[in-house]
Amino acid sequence: MSQTIVIDPVTRLEGHGKITLKTDDQGNVQEAFFHVTQVRGFEKFNEGRPFYEMPALMARICGICPVSHLVASAKACEAIMAVEIPHTAAQLRRIINLAQTIQSHALSFFYLSSPDLLLGMDADPAERNLFGVAKAKPELALAGVALRRFGQHIIELLGRKRIHPGWIIPGGVTEPLDAAKRDEILGMIPQAYGNVQYALAWYKKIAEKFKDEIENFANFPTMFLGLVNDDDSIEFTDGALRLIDATGNTVLDKVTADQFDHHFGEAVEPYTYMKFPYYKPLGYPGGSYRVGPLARLNIASKMGTPLAGKELVEFKQLAKGPVHGSFHYHHARLIEVLYGIEMIERILADPQILDPHVRATAGVNRLEGAGVAEAPRGTLMHHYKVDEYGKMVWANLVIATGQNNHAMNRGVLNAAQRFVKGSKLEQGMLNRVEAVIRTFDPCLSCSTHAFGQMPLSIELVAPSGEILDEVHR
Repeated sequence: MSQTIVIDPVTRLEGHGKITLKTDDQGNVQEAFFHVTQVRGFEKFNEGRPFYEMPALMARICGICPVSHLVASAKACEAIMAVEIPHTAAQLRRIINLAQTIQSHALSFFYLSSPDLLLGMDADPAERNLFGVAKAKPELALAGVALRRFGQHIIELLGRKRIHPGWIIPGGVTEPLDAAKRDEILGMIPQAYGNVQYALAWYKKIAEKFKDEIENFANFPTMFLGLVNDDDSIEFTDGALRLIDATGNTVLDKVTADQFDHHFGEAVEPYTYMKFPYYKPLGYPGGSYRVGPLARLNIASKMGTPLAGKELVEFKQLAKGPVHGSFHYHHARLIEVLYGIEMIERILADPQILDPHVRATAGVNRLEGAGVAEAPRGTLMHHYKVDEYGKMVWANLVIATGQNNHAMNRGVLNAAQRFVKGSKLEQGMLNRVEAVIRTFDPCLSCSTHAFGQMPLSIELVAPSGEILDEVHR
């Protein structure tokens, strides 16, 4: 008989969501849904506020990647101001955004996903966490903690706070970098190189053990979207958007923030509060695409730094054309961490990096502005409209997690159809379904802006209402 399996909430994520699986009479999964059950409200909260407050306010959406919101919001405000920020301010923003990417990727890979990778998908949930990793392989846990500390400390040095720094403002940044802070960051870089290179080598050794997961974790052809530079190298803070199709052909190129809504729309579904962005000419869901580390590495032809560049060449050998298996998001994150360390070191060598001129000023020169940046999880868009006095009258945010929403739902169905069978629930099969979501590293707080905690209760319920099996955490 048909059954409904509910996983509520999905564990080891930033935020809260649940998964519903529906089976046929033979116990085969026929439908799967990833529900985001929190309500989003930041676009409405900020109506009536002065536009120049937006970066500091919008950064409160998320405690994991506030810098990305600061950058995208400030760029939208600068479009309203019609100004170009000073060179040094742009370089400093790149450093802090890369530092945030490093610490966030370290959180995702080491804290949230390495328990599955090291201990196994079927390991005891009581041990399948960072403490279990520290017990089984302390050097791996220490590398993760150190890399996250490296990124967070750079954010603190530049912005004076590790979380929600007010340093990025419309027009640039509030204060320049001094020589002592520059030298402190440079002094941390050798250890950071060692930690990420250790993690990359370890991951490549163990990836062979997960052939089944690689094959079934959201492994299907889609389009990919992300920022690139003029030389086709990866970019996080500046650059322009590129959309490629499932075979690697360019669909859109050099798309600026103000053109985003001309090409992309947002669909809604009744089972989730999170939207479903799509490429308008193909409609929804045919125009769905993916963003984030996997997308960025698929779109770029080079990294622009030597060590990460070599890793990208090796990564692209995983497939002919774009790499479609979402399990490879883990690998892509580590390559981006290596790139971030290399690029921070390079930017700090810029002879103008200590220049005190780090801010441009202006008032309202346009009534509308949009800004785009790459958050750790993918492309982030802020779009604002103001009145002639600079008060916010409308805002829309297109979050990276939302742009991966359709792929996550398809991925959950893929994994459930492969791993969930019969009338008996097993931790390993359910963990694999959850682990599909973890490959994307969604930030549900970013995409829905809610707070609170939920207990975990999983029930297998027959159509008659009889509870066939039950798991509580």
